[in-house]
Amino acid sequence: MMAEFAEDLKNAVKCLREGKVILYPTDTVWGLGCDATNREAVSEIFRIKQRSDSKSLLVLVNSEFMLERYVREIPEAASMITALSDKPVTIVYPGGKNLAEGITAPDGSVGIRITSDPFCIRLIELLRKPLVSTSANISGEPTPAVFDEIPGEIVAAAAYVVWHRRGDRQKRAASPVVKIGLKGEIEIIRK
Repeated sequence: MMAEFAEDLKNAVKCLREGKVILYPTDTVWGLGCDATNREAVSEIFRIKQRSDSKSLLVLVNSEFMLERYVREIPEAASMITALSDKPVTIVYPGGKNLAEGITAPDGSVGIRITSDPFCIRLIELLRKPLVSTSANISGEPTPAVFDEIPGEIVAAAAYVVWHRRGDRQKRAASPVVKIGLKGEIEIIRK
């Protein structure tokens, strides 16, 4: 089992370093992912999802230390929300930095989640960069809760499809999204 896990990680990281898109399980739903600092890879995600590039993308990091490299400032409320939440939560920070074009919203904000999933943590650690994480669906279509619900065209478009958790039947939901301003103002984007 550990050999398959390691092989999966090796193949996924190889694709990510080559600027390709992978399909992988996150701490919430299955996602399309790429190196969040690679502009061409980010463009490919928009193409696969048939999504307007005016919509920003979510990013996964594996620690608060990594988070600090990709946001201008971490509002105090962000750390409190993350610490108090009993499930994964995505925080929209007021200013992103060091990320590919298309990741941040027009106002400069960026949605980032510190992942708790062991596979994602290790994947990001090996890549040494943040990972785009957007639901594995065509924009506007329902978010698949398990691997078997992912549309065939999405599976076919990924350069690598991770084996880990393909057989997992536990239905998962996308994370809540909370936007936090520099002065601590909080807006619930998605419950």
